[in-house]
Amino acid sequence: MIKPLFIANWKMHGSVLSTRKYFENLEILASSDVVIMPPAIFLRDSLALKRGSLELGIQNVWTGDGGAYTGEISANMAVDLGVRWVLVGHSERRNYQQENDELIQEKVACSLKAGLNVILCVGETIEERNSGFAQQKISDQLKKGLKQVLKSEASRIVIAYEPVWAIGTGNTATEKEAQDMHSFIRLTARNLLGEAAAELRIVYGGSVKTTNAASLLSEIDINGLLVGGASLEAKTFSEIVNAEC
Repeated sequence: MIKPLFIANWKMHGSVLSTRKYFENLEILASSDVVIMPPAIFLRDSLALKRGSLELGIQNVWTGDGGAYTGEISANMAVDLGVRWVLVGHSERRNYQQENDELIQEKVACSLKAGLNVILCVGETIEERNSGFAQQKISDQLKKGLKQVLKSEASRIVIAYEPVWAIGTGNTATEKEAQDMHSFIRLTARNLLGEAAAELRIVYGGSVKTTNAASLLSEIDINGLLVGGASLEAKTFSEIVNAEC
């Protein structure tokens, strides 16, 4: 059985005080893997506050080891701080920062080289879904995003399916819609990475909340959840993770 993974993506939210209160109020009962992704400026505090087996991730890294890249953070810097995970290809960065598949491919490669575990986000817009182009879009993103990944690195990759039309909208893919796409992602990943991808964790993200977490997790190819807005309150995120119990 694939061990579930839950990711709290705080996006651009939080403060020094709220970060401290968050970790004080977090009550994880499930034996799942849990990754908290605060804004980078709160990572050091979070490392000092986290308890038990909680792990931390960074929401973005740049492709170089260092240099004249004002405002950027390298994967090596994140590892040096004690971070173990990175989010790559989130739809908000694809949209607002115009990150394309080629840049995302480089971020995946440099993150793996530095020693980070990578959560690669893929997803389609409502226009692409309605026109029957959803699977092709996901396939293209996977082929480019995983192009430089070695089969020996497959265990350090997680795929996050986040339908763009469901992020922050209150709309959530039905269990069947999510399962169908997760099944397609697993098949595509196995074609790209071979049997090394058989145990690949594929998590769902898109308006995840306490009322739909358990039903999504009941699907065979949904191996966890990438939680945005509902992860900002420790109590709510704890309830979502504990829904797996």
